[in-house]
Amino acid sequence: MIMMNKQHQYERVFDHFDENKDGKISPSELQQCVRAIGGELSQAEAEAAVKYSDSDGDGMLCFDEFVRLVDGGEEEEKVKDLKEAFRMYQLEGSEGIITPYSLNMMLTRLGLPSTIEKCRIMISKFDLNADGVLNFDEFKVMML
Repeated sequence: MIMMNKQHQYERVFDHFDENKDGKISPSELQQCVRAIGGELSQAEAEAAVKYSDSDGDGMLCFDEFVRLVDGGEEEEKVKDLKEAFRMYQLEGSEGIITPYSLNMMLTRLGLPSTIEKCRIMISKFDLNADGVLNFDEFKVMML
């Protein structure tokens, strides 16, 4: 329900700024969109943003490309937050991975004491390469 509401909002914004109703947003229409919400975007920046998100190479944003452009900032923020959380679970000497021991230590710090064996089991559920530890990509799958 929430996702549909967000989708509907994107459709309304897209339709509003698609001035010529061709189903595409041009760099100049994107400039108008940003200006309408109180921002400023140069022609060069608008063209660069469109080029970055334009997957079909037509120099314009279709609805799906527009949504990816708008949602991209949120996704980057989620990844940044996940990286910070991931760092909290690592111990010195085990950078880049979460071990059963480091998971146990963090759970204990959070007031959720466990055992190394239970932590091994938790890790095994998301350990895609079966190496007994979680790398960032596996941690991301677990958290999303």
